[in-house]
Amino acid sequence: MKRTKLTKALVACLAAAMAVSVAGCGGGGGQQSSAPAADNNAPAADNAPAADNNAPAADNKGGDVTISFMGWEASPLETDAVKNGISIFESENPGVKVSYTPSLSGAEYTAKLLSTVAGDSTPDVMFMQSTDYRMFASRGVLTEVTDKFSEEFSLDDFVDSARQIMEIDGHVFGIQSCIVTPVLYYNKDIFDAAGIPYPSASEAMQWEDFRQLCIKLTTDDVYGCYGQEVVSTSLNAFLQSNGAAMYTDDMNTCTVNSPEAIEVLNAIRDLRIVDNAAPDATTLENIGMSANQMLQTGRVAMLIDGSWALQELASIGFPVDMAPIPYFKTPTNIAQAHLHCISARSPHQDESWEFLKFLSGMNYQGALVKSGLWMPNRISMYEDAAVNEWFDPAVHGSYKQMLGYFKDAKVQVSALQKSSQCSDILTEETDKFFKDGQATEATVENLQTRINEVLERLASEG
Repeated sequence: MKRTKLTKALVACLAAAMAVSVAGCGGGGGQQSSAPAADNNAPAADNAPAADNNAPAADNKGGDVTISFMGWEASPLETDAVKNGISIFESENPGVKVSYTPSLSGAEYTAKLLSTVAGDSTPDVMFMQSTDYRMFASRGVLTEVTDKFSEEFSLDDFVDSARQIMEIDGHVFGIQSCIVTPVLYYNKDIFDAAGIPYPSASEAMQWEDFRQLCIKLTTDDVYGCYGQEVVSTSLNAFLQSNGAAMYTDDMNTCTVNSPEAIEVLNAIRDLRIVDNAAPDATTLENIGMSANQMLQTGRVAMLIDGSWALQELASIGFPVDMAPIPYFKTPTNIAQAHLHCISARSPHQDESWEFLKFLSGMNYQGALVKSGLWMPNRISMYEDAAVNEWFDPAVHGSYKQMLGYFKDAKVQVSALQKSSQCSDILTEETDKFFKDGQATEATVENLQTRINEVLERLASEG
């Protein structure tokens, strides 16, 4: 494959990334930040380059090869899990060391990663946000691993959402770490005190049933639910469940300006404004609690959050369980997650590939699934024998009843766009709607107009 000059193209991206302000933190399980990620106006490279042998080599200590590895820190629990996995890899691969650097996530992670590319200091192996994957692959930053991948894995064994994210026109530039999806968590003590049956783990609630449940659970001290407004977890799923497609099938046109989208947005906002059954983010800030703490202390009866939240919730020590998120017309779940990728400039391509394989195996992915942080992204890991390896009743609760809900989740469409700016616009406009009172019709009109402007620009750039 031919080498391509990267610096000019990526400096443009870096400037855009540095210009954005960061608000919030995406999780290490691949969950997306509400902060805008870097725009990608730079022209794409023809092909991903082979490893650059002139790139600076990692430090060698006592003859060992040292692989640099960069990710993000969503929580100390997650970072500890990553480091434990690295220790296992090093013990199984004498002579290979891994130097791990956790960073902030979301836009700050993208900006830092772009700065390493521009400065010829790209880590050998890296976390790659799903919304950034196509941008970095198109610019020749990532090693294409299609052939090696095919020798070790089968794309047919990956769940559909993971397969769609990983494969770009028949090529693979990284291996998705896992899947993460939105989940409805609930505090069993609140339901017991109210004499209300727990939500079903095997059958999702229709929105109106969910709304009535939230109203019943709401008291002077307790809100029914929190989290239904969050773009990165539940909002996309709610839109899809009502037939409100964000894009045409070819992903080239935004179609969100529809009665179905308006219905969803109004219903979600009414749960807070009209029914007073849900707090907004300001409420949490004023109380000084995280969403997980609100659920633990009984300030909210239910919480819609990413599946990654289970690791922390299970460690807190209160009676928590889970169920599918509600739906409007058709039960719908969505999935995505970060990928692990190798830098095209890494001088340690073989060692990095061995590490990449390890990150997709039971000793690493399986351990993080067992902790409650992730969910398996391979069909074979949902078979009974494999489930018995990673399932922990003390952590997973009703998980086994929801395996199909996770495995058959639809892909989160933002992960298939060539620019994360599209999902940034969704966050910006819905923030204006939910937080500032922007009219519903203006919100969907702005969304469609702004996103299509980005898509048209991308099409004209080729």
